[in-house]
Amino acid sequence: MRKQDSGMSLPLRLAIILTGTLLLAFTYYHINYQNHLTEGGFVGLSLLGKYVLGISPSLSILILDIPVLIIAIIFKGKSFVVNTFISVVAFTVFYGLMERYSGWVIDLQDNLPVAALLSGVLTGLGAGMVLLGGGASGGDDILSVLISEWKGIKVGTVFILMDVIVLAFSLFYMPLRETLYTVMAVVVAGYVITFTTSLGRRKLVQAPKIPSALAKTQEGTVNVNNAM
Repeated sequence: MRKQDSGMSLPLRLAIILTGTLLLAFTYYHINYQNHLTEGGFVGLSLLGKYVLGISPSLSILILDIPVLIIAIIFKGKSFVVNTFISVVAFTVFYGLMERYSGWVIDLQDNLPVAALLSGVLTGLGAGMVLLGGGASGGDDILSVLISEWKGIKVGTVFILMDVIVLAFSLFYMPLRETLYTVMAVVVAGYVITFTTSLGRRKLVQAPKIPSALAKTQEGTVNVNNAM
């Protein structure tokens, strides 16, 4: 299942991972949590712990992710796990800081379709950026990547299926209306993840072709000149 390095420089890789992670932390706190939308995957389980037990997601996510990170070493290699660990720790820090210091309230409870759409787009973009950086934003995304590579299914599709399972448990503590809007957010996020990762990989694949084509052109020019 291991794949070759994408060719990105380390600073660019870290910048993409950290930007995507910051976007995820912002979305989960300022949009999902503040507007009583839950989430799928491990984040959904952590939000369940927040609502039911009062446990901070910044702690519960870390606890959930550690065992999966260990498993990922076997299937994805150390580089992937290191990148994922950076994202997980960064999310813990970013979300914790927002919980403690951010006074910004984005109240969209009277317009949940907008909240769901924003959540889906920003979550998909953030998670997709982390995947492009060579890691995953959490244990559930690691599982999505592994299943995607194993079964040949788009990672966004796996993301949706896994999250819907977690959302089923949300019905025990979340009103049906909020849960349905969360499903909408998850579906949007899944499609945005697929779009973001496919677009990024397409650019990475196309980029080396330009100098290669130029080299061939130059080579052809030299050959013509030599012939003359």
